[in-house]
Amino acid sequence: MPLSTPRRSALVDLVIAQLRTQITSGEWPVGSRIPTEPELIEQLGVARNTMREAVRALAHNGLLDIRQGSGTYVLATSELAGVMRRRFADTDRDRLAEARGVLEAAAARLAAQRRTERDLLQLDRALDRRERAWASGDADAFADADTALHLAVVASAHNVVLTEMYADLGEVMRDQIKANVGGELLPERYPEHSALVAAIRAGDGERAAACASVYPLGRLPGTGPALGS
Repeated sequence: MPLSTPRRSALVDLVIAQLRTQITSGEWPVGSRIPTEPELIEQLGVARNTMREAVRALAHNGLLDIRQGSGTYVLATSELAGVMRRRFADTDRDRLAEARGVLEAAAARLAAQRRTERDLLQLDRALDRRERAWASGDADAFADADTALHLAVVASAHNVVLTEMYADLGEVMRDQIKANVGGELLPERYPEHSALVAAIRAGDGERAAACASVYPLGRLPGTGPALGS
């Protein structure tokens, strides 16, 4: 249904809210190109200037990336995630790995205590997706799947602060994972994560925390100084 309001500033806010919903709901995943400007104008029934102002606002907040001649792409799922990505884009990977280790170890310990049957099902599905992505040889798909598994572990801790904090760092983590594994996924370099899921299932918080803290800091065989995922 076309949006309408007598005040242009309010209309821009409505368009921004609508576009943000498309992003946060996952309908427009991170890395995807959003519909073209004419398509968005037709969908929402607003003027071109209104649409451009809304898109520029979301780009300024770090959610969208406007690429001349290519289109507009989703960069992050929230304003804070966009800020995190810009803030830590050039941070040393060892420091990021340390931060991941601390967050994920704490979350894994809690997950082992609090996980539900539904959480375990989600973890199994995420682990299977991760293994299939690795087998496919698609580095982008693996980075997405690996990030999803780690987020599922954090979500299983049932601590909204940890979950939202990790989600806001998610794109930084994904970039790190992709850089670590490189463009070629070799079977002998596969970073095994089944032990982490098994420890959570067994309710072994110390083992789960140990697994979670090692993965970000460990080194994949044959990768030299690169960090594991």
